[in-house]
Amino acid sequence: MIYTALLVVHSLFRWFLLISLFYSIYQAFKGWSSKLPYTPRFDKIRNITVILAHVQLIVGLGLYFISPVIRQLFNNFGEAVQESAIRFYGMEHSLIMIIAIVLITIGSAKAKRLSEDVKKFKSIAIWFTIGLILILITIPWPFSPFDARPLFRIF
Repeated sequence: MIYTALLVVHSLFRWFLLISLFYSIYQAFKGWSSKLPYTPRFDKIRNITVILAHVQLIVGLGLYFISPVIRQLFNNFGEAVQESAIRFYGMEHSLIMIIAIVLITIGSAKAKRLSEDVKKFKSIAIWFTIGLILILITIPWPFSPFDARPLFRIF
């Protein structure tokens, strides 16, 4: 039951995170190219995006540690890595998503420390975009060659 609930939450939060990332990146590129002032409003957008990314990571880690797929990977590693879906969730999805969240966090932290507004926008635009690309590549979309999953999960 907890596993199913976490799966639904993880699936739902994916959309919140993606929307927030797209919006943050759009605003960052706009601010960078137009040399706009870095306002408290944009700082709030950056912060919300990072919080959503970290919540998604925590829920994903919770899933990782209770998942029957991951249990199968660790119980029979040699055979399990031969199956693409098990290897995808146990290794590729997990590792690349962690890297993406780390990159988003780095971009956010760098932006907070910079004093020039244009450099803040540039940092967020670049780091968040790289993180978003990694996330988009590693989401198990319905058309994914690794393991097709529905766009929305329900109980």
